[in-house]
Amino acid sequence: MTTPHTTTTRPDTVSPLAVSITGLRKAFGEKVILDGVDLTIRRGEFVVLLGPSGTGKTTLLRLLTGLEQPDAGEVLVPPARTSVYQEPRLVPSKRVLANVTIGQRRSRATREAGLRALAEVQLAGKARQWPATLSGGEAQRAALARALVREPDLLLLDEPFAALDALTRLRMQDLVGDLVARHRPAVLMVTHDVDEAVRLADRVLVLDRGRFAVDQAIDLPRPRDRTDPAALRHRSAFLAQLGVDRPHTDNPGSTS
Repeated sequence: MTTPHTTTTRPDTVSPLAVSITGLRKAFGEKVILDGVDLTIRRGEFVVLLGPSGTGKTTLLRLLTGLEQPDAGEVLVPPARTSVYQEPRLVPSKRVLANVTIGQRRSRATREAGLRALAEVQLAGKARQWPATLSGGEAQRAALARALVREPDLLLLDEPFAALDALTRLRMQDLVGDLVARHRPAVLMVTHDVDEAVRLADRVLVLDRGRFAVDQAIDLPRPRDRTDPAALRHRSAFLAQLGVDRPHTDNPGSTS
């Protein structure tokens, strides 16, 4: 077995890569979760990760954040990286603006950056409110502002829309797509929703049995029409790979 090695490298203006993973292996006890994974993500690229539950999607995110260490292989990531989870994880005792700028040095510049981030996620009038007064979609937008105010080179999204109702989910997808296009971080998002993947991704990965079974570019114009024949072909192929081989309907749902 090779020696475990994780490196955090500062952003290099010459290199187009934000993430470089080589020979990644991770096991918990006797169970191997990731086995010889190789992955690169370019700066500004939106990559979506699909896969059945228990295949290691969240483990891969935790390795990229540094919360887990690999058993073998190399993980190169920028130091400026932030995460948004399924739950907003706002601090109830802090107002919305304080949540957005939490952990940063208190200054006029920090406050102004936080207010700009709130305006970007359409929460300009919510800075002084308490988290308990926000709707689910508003709370998740505040969590997104907290991630983006740090100007990350790598944004990690772990099923960030899963707890939202269908309409709010679509609006959040549009918002995230617009913000990523504007800020241009590298993005890795985990989801169980195939339609969401086709709608947002530049590339879709399907994780199966510890390795990527699919690494597919989605070269479709934006905004994307889910009824477009090319989008439907991608959708059908991903569903088949996930073992959910079913015909498209007028109201496609998510897979989980």
